[in-house]
This record gives sequence, structure tokens and C-alpha cells, in this order.
Amino acid sequence: MTQGPSNESGASGTAASPAEQVNPGDDAAPGTAGTGEDVCPDCQGSGKIDDQDCQNCGGTGIVIQGLAGG
Repeated sequence: MTQGPSNESGASGTAASPAEQVNPGDDAAPGTAGTGEDVCPDCQGSGKIDDQDCQNCGGTGIVIQGLAGG
């Protein structure tokens, strides 16, 4: 039995939305188990530094951080 053509990229063909994007300040992708949103420490949640998008959070003002377990 043969298989039909496969998706060469292995992706669904849609780009990640900004909400799903992993930024430099994120510990993991949004929605990852054991993580939560926190205020970006670089821009203090404004999303801007010197009138430009914060590079740490991608301009969202939020970073994804791992939660402490116990």
C-alpha cells in the first residue's frame, strides 16, 4: 500500500501567530505546561524601550516563565 503525497515542510502551512511566538525572554512557548505569563523585566510590561518594541518580549510586555514546583 502506498501513501499519498506528504507535506514537505511537515507544518500545517500557517505561520505562528504573535501569541504563539517564542521571544528571547521566554522560557518556553505559550501554553506549555508548567509555565505562566509574567511582566517583562526589561520594559516593565510596556512592550517598548525608547519608543521601539522591546527585544526581550517582542513588544508584548509579557514573557513566559517556568513555574516553581514543590
